[in-house]
This record gives sequence, structure tokens and C-alpha cells, in this order.
Amino acid sequence: MGDLKILFSADQIHTRIVTLAREIDAAYSTEVVVHIIGVLRGGMMFTADLVRALTHATTIDFTHLESYAASKRSSGPVIWHLKPNNVTERHVLIVEDIVDTGLTLNALREHLLQQDPASLSTVCLLSKPARRNHDVPVEFVGFSISDRFVVGYGLDLDQRHRDLPYLAYLDEEHKKPAGTTTIDCV
Repeated sequence: MGDLKILFSADQIHTRIVTLAREIDAAYSTEVVVHIIGVLRGGMMFTADLVRALTHATTIDFTHLESYAASKRSSGPVIWHLKPNNVTERHVLIVEDIVDTGLTLNALREHLLQQDPASLSTVCLLSKPARRNHDVPVEFVGFSISDRFVVGYGLDLDQRHRDLPYLAYLDEEHKKPAGTTTIDCV
């Protein structure tokens, strides 16, 4: 495995989340209660920090679906582990960690739209437009990134690195010598 290189620091992430929260607050009328649906597991930290930064009244639910399994690439099909509660006539905001191919977001949106929400929007911390093969709307984007595998701040590689307070990418060009198991964090 290659080294980890910092992509966005904890301070950069915090600053962008505060800005996103202001954009989201401005998009909804003051009397609207925003129903947050956090996408587990990668979106757990982003969801918590975003909800705390919002000034709107919110309700919170979670969902868990995946298309990655134990891979660095979206492998499809989408596997549901936890479906969100009914969203009929609610103003729903999906909170995603990363929108890559759009496969899981597309499946989630289709599921929610069948329930006739009052509105449906998405915010993602990271967007990889170069990998998108499903045309899914993402109204609020934290950072657009190139096609790199990113870990930290909730995102993982085989359940590792979620606890990092920053986002990092795997630097595959500088691979460790055979037998080395440590990861250097910059």
C-alpha cells in the first residue's frame, strides 16, 4: 500500500462545512424542518458536523447502502443494509460522504422519490465528476476532486483510516518495500 498524502486538512474541512451549512440554510425557508438522511458509514462524521453547523430545525435518520464491498472501485450492485424511514411530504436532504459513480446515490434517490417527499436534495463532502456514470443531481458540493481513492474523516479502506481528522489520498507512486505494513501520514 502506498503512503497517505493529505488532501484536505481538518481546518479546511471545518471551514467548508460551515460554508455549506450557510448555503443550505439559505436554500430553505425558515419555517421548513429539514429531514437529514445521513449515509452510513462514511458519512457519519460529515453528517454530525454539518447538522451542528446548520441553523435550521432538523430531524435526522440514517441509511446504509453500498456498492464498494471490499474494493477501491464501485462494484455494483447496490446492497441495502438499512433503509431510511418514510419521508412522505418531508423536505429531505441526503448527506453523502462522496459521490463517485453515482450508483448508490441513484438507488437511494429512487427509493426516496417513490415516497413522495416535499423536496429532495443532496449534499456531499466530496464529488468525483470524472467517475460519474449515473446522472444524479448534487445540489451542494464540499469539494470536487480528481479520481483518487480517499480515506479519513469517515472514509475508509477495508474499515481502516475512518478516524483520521483529515482527508488523505493513497499515493500509489511511492509504494512501501515488500513486508512493510506501516503507513506514513503526512
